[in-house]
Amino acid sequence: MSQIFNEKGEVIPVTLVNAGPCLITQVKKKDSKDKYSAVQIGFDKKKSLSKAVKGHLKDLENFRWLKEFRLNPKTEQEGSTQSDGANKLKRGDKITVETFEIKDKIKITGVSKGKGFQGVVRRHGFHGSPASHGHKDQLRLGGSIGATDPARVFKGKKMPGHMGSEQITVKNLEIIKIDKEKNILYVKGAVPGARNSLVLIQGEGELKITDKNTDEKQINSDKKIEKAENKETEKKVEENK
Repeated sequence: MSQIFNEKGEVIPVTLVNAGPCLITQVKKKDSKDKYSAVQIGFDKKKSLSKAVKGHLKDLENFRWLKEFRLNPKTEQEGSTQSDGANKLKRGDKITVETFEIKDKIKITGVSKGKGFQGVVRRHGFHGSPASHGHKDQLRLGGSIGATDPARVFKGKKMPGHMGSEQITVKNLEIIKIDKEKNILYVKGAVPGARNSLVLIQGEGELKITDKNTDEKQINSDKKIEKAENKETEKKVEENK
């Protein structure tokens, strides 16, 4: 987390989220052997992978995370006339922060920090017993857990146990700033999860995708410009000689 100042000089707490680039590693279509529409996205790099994953990511980078998302579940119903969203996506396409805009409302899903085994005071906010006479070693105990007639503990009773490591979704988060060069989103407020953890960012609007062919064209054009600049510098050096 960090903080930035707006035009009025007010401090805004923000969370910096590295939101890409995410690469499409696989596209599943309804009319193929998969029988449903989905897209698989890869994010973050990793040094070593298993042979099976390397074969799956052939001609692509080594990704640490691979996640699959269903596309247009309405199109999978019989008699549906809607177009399949998987037909517009291709393997190798990129998803960057250009999809989002400032002041967009998004929701982020992540896994909360694990707190280990905790008592009822920390886990559920119990006040505990009075610290006066007659309450020896009972300050942080949970107290009675039920009647003797059922001879069991009812399901859902607030008791000590494992705390944290749960999937949490925070809605109505606002994007304050976007760094397109580093693919960083400045999100107002806190985001569930620890540092370097994986989160899912969802928002309304159209998904902007960068085609792989356009990237290759830009790379080739940059190389041509570099060659032309090198030739001009060589000519200047020869003229000076």
